[in-house]
Amino acid sequence: MFDGSELNPEQLAAATHPGGPLLVLAGAGTGKTTTLCARVEWLLDAGAAPERVLLLTFTRRAAREMLQRAAGRAPGARRIVGGTFHAVAHRLVRAHASALGLSPSFTLLDAGDAADLLDLVREEQGFAAGSGAKRFPRKHTLADVYSRTVNAQEPLREVIASGFPWIEEHGDALAGIFRAYTARKRALGVLDLDDLLLFWRALVRDEVAGPRIADAFDHVLVDEYQDVNGLQVDIVRGLRCGSSQDVTAVGDDFQAIYGFRSASARHILDFPTHFADATVVTLERNYRSVQPVLDVANAVAAQDTAGFRKVLRAQRDGGARPGLVFCRDASAEAAMVCDAVLEAREQGMLLREQAVLMRTSHDSDLLELELARRRIPFVKYGGLRYLEAAHVKDFLALLRVAENPSDEMSWFRVLQLLDGVGPARARRAVNALVTGDTPGSADRWEPALAALPSSAHEQTRAVLVALAAARADRDLSTAERAAMLHEALVPLIRAHYPDSPVRLEDLAALVGAAGEASDLSTFVSELLLDPPASTQDLAGPPLLDDDWLVLSTVHSAKGLEWGAVHLLAAYDGNFPACMSAGSSEEVAEERRLMYVALTRARRSLTVYVPSRFHHRPTGRDDAHGYSRPSRFLTPEVQALFDVRRSGVDEVPVFGGAIEASRKIDVSVDELFA
Repeated sequence: MFDGSELNPEQLAAATHPGGPLLVLAGAGTGKTTTLCARVEWLLDAGAAPERVLLLTFTRRAAREMLQRAAGRAPGARRIVGGTFHAVAHRLVRAHASALGLSPSFTLLDAGDAADLLDLVREEQGFAAGSGAKRFPRKHTLADVYSRTVNAQEPLREVIASGFPWIEEHGDALAGIFRAYTARKRALGVLDLDDLLLFWRALVRDEVAGPRIADAFDHVLVDEYQDVNGLQVDIVRGLRCGSSQDVTAVGDDFQAIYGFRSASARHILDFPTHFADATVVTLERNYRSVQPVLDVANAVAAQDTAGFRKVLRAQRDGGARPGLVFCRDASAEAAMVCDAVLEAREQGMLLREQAVLMRTSHDSDLLELELARRRIPFVKYGGLRYLEAAHVKDFLALLRVAENPSDEMSWFRVLQLLDGVGPARARRAVNALVTGDTPGSADRWEPALAALPSSAHEQTRAVLVALAAARADRDLSTAERAAMLHEALVPLIRAHYPDSPVRLEDLAALVGAAGEASDLSTFVSELLLDPPASTQDLAGPPLLDDDWLVLSTVHSAKGLEWGAVHLLAAYDGNFPACMSAGSSEEVAEERRLMYVALTRARRSLTVYVPSRFHHRPTGRDDAHGYSRPSRFLTPEVQALFDVRRSGVDEVPVFGGAIEASRKIDVSVDELFA
């Protein structure tokens, strides 16, 4: 039985909304998840069939947490259809693969694989660097332009003009590359992550499939609506074309910080326009932070005149004013952060209750050195993604080949692990293995071996035998298949990577995690759709006596909170970043990024402004510039801090100053005697 006694009036109004479109504007720390779970519980208590409720999130962890919490109160919640946009899209596209002209055994490309395939097409189209050739966008730029165009649903030329003006002269060439890239994906039987959303939208727009998919759900709930892109908005609106009129969106326009993924705060601001009869409920009671921290966050948010007005009010008592520290440079900043972290630890705050946040990953370079010198353990989020590690991609490529022998890109990667095999030889072997109606079959092994050096034949046969066994014996479990392929890959990893023991530990963790999936294709797809941050994510929670300081980019910290937060490098040129200050919308997103950083703190917040910063692009060790505070730290905002200046106007003197009356001999005459 639904009991809303623990909800505040605004949360209760959202949870018990009787029907129709609902927008819940949930400010930072206002109980967004609690409200959404309560809405699910209320719907089920009111008689909604769980399997006709669709919950869309942006991480699998968020979906799992919500469904577990809802199931604790309403057991039927376990039958709710829930997951990330891409995971639900994957399920639907698999189910309707034939109607979409796809093979049911299609495999997925992650962002790195998609960039590699674009690079291959770029070379085939004659745009690789060569004698007399003009500079042409490289693969990661191509992937970024392609993804933004697809997800934002904007014409290519508009995307280039607004975000990549330096490559406008190549617009026609890029259009041709992207058309060829799309055709190549279809020929290889692979989809990238953007394709999943494209195909889902095609399904909901289809005159036959669309109404059937929409009619499958009576209630659609979308978490973090400020993070949706144009494709996702089209999908949500398409799901309303059936009998369902109940669309609930929860989000906060002040926390829209993923413009580089084609998300836009405009979508949540336009929700009342897209759903003209929408009810809007605003949550402003903050259960996370103390009021002095919220005063700063509110003052920064008040600078944005385009968003929904929200003023956060703390439900916690007390709290000291945040600190604003002006220091000499990043080195002094690092020392001061370490001092503050250790002092808080002495006062009883665990290291893992403290976090250091930064605009970009390299902002913590000197801090990491200082932490290591002082033997302060730390973990960092926001650098190289786990699935971008080369050895992990190697293993996933082998798993893909086991499920889809036509996966040319995966073959190409696996073969280059062999002794003496580079891109040219790998390409010839791939052509032999994937040609014909039965790619990768035994009768193609010998032509493939003929394209490889004799030193690689034994390794190749071991891999091919393992692949054949994994495909032929359908009685094997997913874990057994993964273990078999892992065993064949181990010698190649040992020979290819100097630090192979560490890498093999990662792969062993992946093999263990594979046992939870129904098949290898599902396992690989789930990893790509919601990748782990590290092997630790696969291994489970840490031991109770483990302790470490958290270092994170602000983007990676969204949704998290700590007792104490230190924000690095809050100077103009970093907040906002120089490259993200070209338009009012870009500056607004940078302001929201600072707002997200500020609202991660529960009790203690310190913001650092180095007066001198290092110019990284010049390549000179002594290239420094002088900074001023972020434009978001206006005098009105600074008045809400306790301001401290440390060494800002001082000139460092080694060994201390010497009285002016003393003269030091600098003569070199003796050298010429």
